[in-house]
Amino acid sequence: MTGMTPEEVGERLIHLLETDDPAQGAVAAGVSGGGPGHARAVVDVPVARWWHAATIAHDPGALGCDFFDWLSAVDEGDDGFDVIAHLWSTRRRHGVLLRARVPRVDAEVESLVDIYPGAAWHERETYEMFGIVFARHPDLRPLLLPPEFEGHPLRKEFILAARVAKPWPGAKEPGESEAGTAKRAPMRPPGVPDPNEWGPMKGKIPPPEAPARPARPARKTDGGTP
Repeated sequence: MTGMTPEEVGERLIHLLETDDPAQGAVAAGVSGGGPGHARAVVDVPVARWWHAATIAHDPGALGCDFFDWLSAVDEGDDGFDVIAHLWSTRRRHGVLLRARVPRVDAEVESLVDIYPGAAWHERETYEMFGIVFARHPDLRPLLLPPEFEGHPLRKEFILAARVAKPWPGAKEPGESEAGTAKRAPMRPPGVPDPNEWGPMKGKIPPPEAPARPARPARKTDGGTP
């Protein structure tokens, strides 16, 4: 059996979800980028319908997505987090990106482990990195980080302190040279605090020196002499 197009997958899942409990929130479908052969149906569901949508996607009589590919999240700032799962049908060769917006405060969504056992590792990682709780997960314990680690590194407010707490071992900053010439203040990526405002060097770093300008040559007079 051949797979459906991304548009057909999205329409099919929306139709099947209309028959359960529409009072729990609306469902919308779109198509991801990637071009022919790579585009996927993207179906947005409310948190309350996340588990049921995955159940329908798995059902052989519906979409038949029997293979769990991956799950992760995206920090959308004050709007919360988008939890995304990619599900695939090994028989029909089509897939769907199932997505739900989880609130930032008390972020929680149902675990998919009882439908897709392969989701266990991904949900544990997402819990560690974003602080999103997966209700009914059988073993939501640390996966990658040590037990004493505090915070969730993939949240946008998490401070990336490595370049402040210790010297950066990589390449020179723009404008810096082995000769020790003056350099401009480096650009900080998002999440990296100003070392003069946070960390062990707080208040101790002098402002960057302005680069010296070469002297201008003397102007010549009309007679050809300086």
